[in-house]
Amino acid sequence: MRLDWLDDILAVLDTGSFARAAEARHLTQSAFTRRIRAIEDSIGAELFDRNRKPVALLPSVRAQEPEMRALAAGLRRLRDTLRRSGAGGAGAISLACQHAITTTVSPRLVALLTAQGGHSVRVRSGNRDECLLKLLAGEVDFAVMYALPGEPALPEERGFDAVTLGADTFLPVAAPGVAGAAGDWPLIAYPADVFLGQIMDRTILPRVPERIRFARRAETALTLAACEYALAGIGIAWLPRSMVSGALTDGRLVALDDRLPDQRLDIRMIRLAGAAAPALDTAWERIAKGWGGA
Repeated sequence: MRLDWLDDILAVLDTGSFARAAEARHLTQSAFTRRIRAIEDSIGAELFDRNRKPVALLPSVRAQEPEMRALAAGLRRLRDTLRRSGAGGAGAISLACQHAITTTVSPRLVALLTAQGGHSVRVRSGNRDECLLKLLAGEVDFAVMYALPGEPALPEERGFDAVTLGADTFLPVAAPGVAGAAGDWPLIAYPADVFLGQIMDRTILPRVPERIRFARRAETALTLAACEYALAGIGIAWLPRSMVSGALTDGRLVALDDRLPDQRLDIRMIRLAGAAAPALDTAWERIAKGWGGA
């Protein structure tokens, strides 16, 4: 039994519904529902009574609450002990980064942390929800993610420290000649339940000129894959400018922000508040000061 599975199940028990549990776990409801289904598939049994509204744990499962809570607490203690032992006193810092940030931002983060004999660093990559879950589960020390300017990085920021490291631009790009042809423009889309898909739906597509119509050619949650699809001439993709700057310079891609909307994105670093050890405080300050001073 995995710790994050227990935390998902207990979140439903504590909040009384999938919707509130999803919010507590900083997931969309659809993503949380899929996770619950995956847990049940892995265990080989249903855990929830879906005939009730809201959905509730089956009585036989709810009866295991004391054991689940004890097991979750024990797994956290074991994880923390193993992490301290595995680090061997070397002060390893762990980061969870959104996929695009792993490619574009994490090299600078790692350089700051390892400079002058500093910390060793472990970097984990995932979509935004996965990064948040790793942080909430204590699997990483910091999470580095995109956020819309002026909006909190999380639905509820109490219990978290956050600092804005910088900004990027979510930019429409395509291989030369792909855009502007007669008929619908080919589109490389993101799933609606991932952060960049939500950005597309909320801030990009409503601002597309009415004369432009899209034909969806591909969908992926991975910006690296979307970039390769754009380079292959499959369609138009919205990508972080930092990821495509080289391809724009050498002409393999062209920016379409003269015809299509773009979106500024802040780069936020987040940690759980009040739980940092002195070494983590030092790492946090090194990143925040080093980034701002560069």
